[in-house]
Amino acid sequence: MRVVSVVGARPQFVKLAPVAAALTAAGHDHTVVHTGQHYDPRLSDVFFTELGIPAPAVSLGIGSGTHGRQTAAMLAALEDVLVAEAPDWVLLYGDTNSTLAGALAAVKRHLPLAHLEAGLRSRNRRMPEEHNRVLTDHAADLLLAPTALAVANLAREGLADRTRLVGDVMADVLLRVRDEVAREPVALPAGVPEPGAYLVATLHRAENTDDPVRLRAVADALAGLASPVLLLVHPRLAARAAEAGIDLARGAVRALPPQPYRATVQLLAGARGLVTDSGGLQKEAFLLHVPCTTLRSETEWPETLAGGWNVLADPPGLAGAVTRPPPAPTPAAPYGDGRAAEAVVAALAAGQTESRATASSPTSTNRV
Repeated sequence: MRVVSVVGARPQFVKLAPVAAALTAAGHDHTVVHTGQHYDPRLSDVFFTELGIPAPAVSLGIGSGTHGRQTAAMLAALEDVLVAEAPDWVLLYGDTNSTLAGALAAVKRHLPLAHLEAGLRSRNRRMPEEHNRVLTDHAADLLLAPTALAVANLAREGLADRTRLVGDVMADVLLRVRDEVAREPVALPAGVPEPGAYLVATLHRAENTDDPVRLRAVADALAGLASPVLLLVHPRLAARAAEAGIDLARGAVRALPPQPYRATVQLLAGARGLVTDSGGLQKEAFLLHVPCTTLRSETEWPETLAGGWNVLADPPGLAGAVTRPPPAPTPAAPYGDGRAAEAVVAALAAGQTESRATASSPTSTNRV
């Protein structure tokens, strides 16, 4: 089986790691295409090195731009790559512009398309990610859903026959790395006394960064917290704060550059809480049993809200949210047992067999 993975952003590299390993272990031909959506080495190269991901066979180097221009540039470049590779599956990850561009390129060339992390829904149509994931799901031939709720979302949209529940591949990576870094000392910045005494924070979504008034309110709320806050500053956040004249490193906040994956897991595992607008980090905090406060009005990971492990908040409510009583321990494991990548490879192989059987049927028709 020949698989082309299209990736371009930090969370996708994490998801790619176990899938690439499982495809190789099963003896399949796997090609990685990097669109270049995230091109800062701290958000790209370091993940390939640290997680043992094969170097991309093709790097498109698209870079940043408006949503339309970036997606269009990726689409044009990906079409040539997919024609040359002629894969049995184009495998897409998550909800970025790289995902949508890969979906459009695959369906225009009549190539079988699989979407990993299918079925997530925030119900917020102002989010570019929501449009990307919905459009990709409805274009795909195989929907690899991480949770039972994602399966239910897809069934409500009439996509049950294309859906397979595989678990969450990010759990595969996180659980392995969690156990590895547990044996290593935590490198904390000056002024942070010990694990359990600090918060980790990340911000990057347009709803929190593009409006200077909103961004200043978030920065003020973080600065005013009683515990030290380790703010991992995404390049988008740094740029928007500089444009608005907002000093991020003040009050409780210690501003740090983006961290490699292992260091991020280690910092998060030792934190008393997380403040974020990231989808993936909400889930990682849940898996690490770290209380999370999400600076959004919705989440695509509703499983994390159970028992108060994650709460949604706005800047005025941030202080109260991060000082809420610790949630009760939970045995819930909605994201699987850490073997999702094996299920992904099995679903792709089974889907390829089904596709060949359908193609050989005298009554079969081509997709348009």
